[in-house]
Amino acid sequence: MAFPRKLLNDGEELVLDLRPHWVYLARPAAALVAAIVVGAVVLAIGPEGDAGTALNVAAGVLVVVALVWFGVRYAGWASTNLVLTSDRLISRGGVLSKSGIEIPLERINTVFFNQSLFERMFGSGDLVLESAGEQGRQSFTDIRRPAVVQREIYVQMESNENRKFDRVRGPASGLSVAEQLEKLHGLVERGALSPAQYEAEKARLLAP
Repeated sequence: MAFPRKLLNDGEELVLDLRPHWVYLARPAAALVAAIVVGAVVLAIGPEGDAGTALNVAAGVLVVVALVWFGVRYAGWASTNLVLTSDRLISRGGVLSKSGIEIPLERINTVFFNQSLFERMFGSGDLVLESAGEQGRQSFTDIRRPAVVQREIYVQMESNENRKFDRVRGPASGLSVAEQLEKLHGLVERGALSPAQYEAEKARLLAP
């Protein structure tokens, strides 16, 4: 299911809406194919009589178990989203019970990814975020093209920071330096601006 656009804030734009990479389904899909092949072989060349009946039942159970595993895994795949907007990163998942996390872009410190050789071959990997939130570190597995997602997160972080400064500088023609500094200090208190960013902007405003 796609991320509902009605959940976006005013002025917020949807940048990426990703489900897990298809390798998320690889193992249950392979198990289902193998179970079907085994079942077909048993039906074709299996013994007759009670032994044949027992084998047919066992093969049928094997196919049902593999089908259930694939169905549960597919439902999890279809209900999991990693969403990047112009303001935040959102992770949602769960079939019966739901869970999710939202990280404002201004709280993200570092983004890096991990890929094994197998994952590089198929364009998947894990994405790890270090943020200033309560969780501190968040990992997201089976991400499509994680290097591209990492780059896009940094692009949106920079754009978000530029918009944040524009909101302060926009009405600057009618504000004194002290009033502009007060607005910047308010951003620091709300966690939307780091102390280092505040000092850099303060130096710009106080420069002769």
